[in-house]
Amino acid sequence: MNVTVTDQLAQRSGLGPAELQDLLRRMIAARLFSSRCFSLQRQGRMGTMAPIDGAEALIVGAAAALDPATDWVLPQYREMHGLLRFGEEVLTTTVKYLRGDPAGGHFPAPIRIWPPQIALAAQIPQAVGLAWGMKLRREEGVVLVFFGDGATSEGDFYEGCNFAGVLDAPVIFLCNNNAWAISTPVRLQTRARSFAAKAEAFGFPGESVDGRDVLAVRDAVARARARAIAGGGPTLIEARSYRLGPHTTADDPGRYVPAAEIERERQRDPIDLFRRELEEAGLWNASFEEETRRDADARFDRALQAAEAATVRPDAFFDHVYDRPTARMERQRRELLEALSRDEIAAGGAGEPGGDRSGRPDRNRPE
Repeated sequence: MNVTVTDQLAQRSGLGPAELQDLLRRMIAARLFSSRCFSLQRQGRMGTMAPIDGAEALIVGAAAALDPATDWVLPQYREMHGLLRFGEEVLTTTVKYLRGDPAGGHFPAPIRIWPPQIALAAQIPQAVGLAWGMKLRREEGVVLVFFGDGATSEGDFYEGCNFAGVLDAPVIFLCNNNAWAISTPVRLQTRARSFAAKAEAFGFPGESVDGRDVLAVRDAVARARARAIAGGGPTLIEARSYRLGPHTTADDPGRYVPAAEIERERQRDPIDLFRRELEEAGLWNASFEEETRRDADARFDRALQAAEAATVRPDAFFDHVYDRPTARMERQRRELLEALSRDEIAAGGAGEPGGDRSGRPDRNRPE
């Protein structure tokens, strides 16, 4: 029997052509969304952000194995652009978050994603608590929590994983081992043979998978999910990838990453690898690529327009610090508003205290 490349791909993945194409579309879109945000940050129109470059396969692959109707995702700070399988509003909310809008700190229902977590590994115990609560309530679904290799040096990682093992919580720990904890290489972080091997101490399975292979990650997460649903408890998955850009827009990897190393790793860009695989199977071409990029650009334009049109009161950050504002906070709010009012009067009443919201995006994306 003559087995074609398309047949081999279908057998390996269990997916049809449209589903395989959708995975690549989501990976390309995630890179484009991230690049657009990078450009806007450089224009001063967004805050510090963590580019997704190099992590597209592991994020999109993991999301593809989950059920958005029942499962929860707790991201670190690099994943949001790859999680649009959970709803288009994920993009608009993420853009609001990066623009400093308080509304960006909460994904609206029915989207089952928690806000980004800047404090390293702090989302891990939260994920365990959520999963334990779902187990006690006999709710369907699992919790998947993303974190980087650097987070495994935090106490929250060990405490959360140990607690999950004891409780048999339906949680999947997905470690993005991208070789760098900001500027610290993996060899200076641990003497363990792998991050997946750390699961042995917690009493549940650990698996190391190629994080550049979207199908391999999808398969690993699907197996971990099935195990958790069946009552088998947690799984730790180490997805081996490589960070192809800066840690954040505040980082300069040229100061510590050897030029030859980054150039070598760019030859294994997860998007390029999967694109070639689909091209060889006759499932991808230049027309699909152009359509995907055009659609992603339009989606980002709509999200940015919605985010820039949102009105944010200059004192809005006081609203959710406490259930009931303290007297000191009320005084600080009054002082802020009075100062802004004086500034506006001094400026002749021109402009909104929140700043200019009329700009349009720069279409130039960083390479």
